[in-house]
Amino acid sequence: MDILNQYVVVLVVGICLSVGYIIKHSLDFIPNRFIPLILGSLGVILNVWLEGWKFNPEILLGGLASGLASTGTFEMVRNMINKEPTVSKEQLVNKEQIVDKE
Repeated sequence: MDILNQYVVVLVVGICLSVGYIIKHSLDFIPNRFIPLILGSLGVILNVWLEGWKFNPEILLGGLASGLASTGTFEMVRNMINKEPTVSKEQLVNKEQIVDKE
């Protein structure tokens, strides 16, 4: 994971995070499953632009890592704010039934 840290571009993460937020909350016609694809592609385009329209594997990795890091950052902040359990209601019911039997 430390290797990827050197490729994450904070400016690209910030822009992708903002665009992802807009897509998630304003553009209902785009399914959530396409947001990482969009942000990964946007991250590559932004990183190529920031590097003076040069393209090499490091720039590709930096753009992808930054775009996808913005998706992970959004999910992390959302989970910290909501503090909802990550298990389904069915799993909670099954767990309660197991505890009751003991």
